[in-house]
Amino acid sequence: NSWTSSATKSVTTTVEFIPLDQGCRPPPPPPSPQTHSRNNSNSTMAASNGIEAAAQRLLSPNGAEFDVTLLDQVVAAAYNPIDPNRAVANKALMALQDTPDIWTKADAILERAQNPQSRFFGLQVLDDAIRTRWRVLPPEQREGIKNYVVGKVIQISQDENLMTTEKVFLSKLNLTLVQILKQEWPHNWPSFIPDLVGSSKTSEILCENNMQILKLLSEEVFDFSRDQMVTEKVKTMKESLNSEFSAIYYLCEFILEHSKRPSLLKVTLQTLQRFLTWIPLGFIFQTQLIDILLNRFFPEHMFR
Repeated sequence: NSWTSSATKSVTTTVEFIPLDQGCRPPPPPPSPQTHSRNNSNSTMAASNGIEAAAQRLLSPNGAEFDVTLLDQVVAAAYNPIDPNRAVANKALMALQDTPDIWTKADAILERAQNPQSRFFGLQVLDDAIRTRWRVLPPEQREGIKNYVVGKVIQISQDENLMTTEKVFLSKLNLTLVQILKQEWPHNWPSFIPDLVGSSKTSEILCENNMQILKLLSEEVFDFSRDQMVTEKVKTMKESLNSEFSAIYYLCEFILEHSKRPSLLKVTLQTLQRFLTWIPLGFIFQTQLIDILLNRFFPEHMFR
């Protein structure tokens, strides 16, 4: 056994005594403060040069595959308040965000980044492209972005454990989806509401996130749209929501009557609350909504 033989050798080795004149020599003097300072300065410069080099490689990939590991390193430095290279890293990230084609790397960043902040950076560059470049992108690229974001939302929101651990990331992803809806719905995506309602009936977990999306959409169209979309676009989206609201309402009513999942019931009530500012009054006074609220939810303190 190599471990045993090696241990035996170490035990049976003869001890060598240090000659008296060597044993009495004084230890070498400690390094001076100036030496420490010079060493620290050299390490900081080396680290700074490393961050700058990493940033330069990210900005000039020269056709090579985007290095997500390098991005993780730069992002880690940028978000560390005590990192001496934080300013350099922040400057590199801002330059990278201004690179015209950086959004094409968003899927690689979202799939392979190990640093959570890198994934948020990937979503941010994707959001920027959706808001500022959507109309000039070829149809196949717009469809690719839409399908990727929808697939990612479904992947996370149909797994309860994943939805819990990725809660913040999923919330940001939902906002990205709503940004796409503001560009594409209803004219290029007329099936969105029927698709959402249909998928909600397959899983309570998925339904819970779909309610979050409907709540965000209502807020974007009716509360925050004044400075973000042209009047004609807002008018079209409001008309579409009104015309398709019956399917949304009956989904909400079904959930409130039959679900036993507190988190789903809570988000459904919150979503209905956002709707109350614009839905036709008939959905309030000519349906079972008031009876359901009074008899099922007002007695329960957690829903009151």
